[in-house]
Amino acid sequence: MKRILLADDHSFIRLGLIQILKDEYPFAEITEVGDGESLVRQVSLNKWDLVISDLEMPGRSGFEALEQIKLIQPHLPVLILSIYTEDMYAVRALRAGAAGYLNKAAAPYELIKAIERIRTGKKYITPEIAEKLLASLDEEKKPHEMLGTREFEIFKLLAMGKSTTQIADTLALAMTTVSTHRRRIMEKLNLETNYDLTRYAIAHNIITDIER
Repeated sequence: MKRILLADDHSFIRLGLIQILKDEYPFAEITEVGDGESLVRQVSLNKWDLVISDLEMPGRSGFEALEQIKLIQPHLPVLILSIYTEDMYAVRALRAGAAGYLNKAAAPYELIKAIERIRTGKKYITPEIAEKLLASLDEEKKPHEMLGTREFEIFKLLAMGKSTTQIADTLALAMTTVSTHRRRIMEKLNLETNYDLTRYAIAHNIITDIER
């Protein structure tokens, strides 16, 4: 593992991860970035052996960055490292092209194991993720699984109680764009109010009560 690109908007998280990586790969070149735009830019400009990325970052989200990375360097493995448990986003991330999904709480014990598995060309999948993947084969897609990446991000922010203005600022979008996405989200989920969105998101483990 010669060149690793690490993306997380919290510097103390990056510091801890770099220490874990350096202990195992002392000669690796590790570059850190703090947002999705910088992540995509680095992938566009340089060659990497592995990307480790958070999902929640300013501007371009981890999901959006993942989609762009797969277009720029389709064979570049991306390990998603998130505070969210596997049942919330792992299947969506893997379907979007991630090489693995790891909860940050497990990083001190599982990060190197995940990387070594990815190095062999395999996916890093926990038993919990494998169970979710198998279950998803037998289930019809839920309405929120039909949302596009940008729609899903806006849906989640709306469900967390963010206003159109706040979402526009967070995602660097025009307010009219956010409003258009909101209307389409409501139509696809057959919902009417933001309160309905919040109830739906909690019921499907997309957000927790703590995030409201």
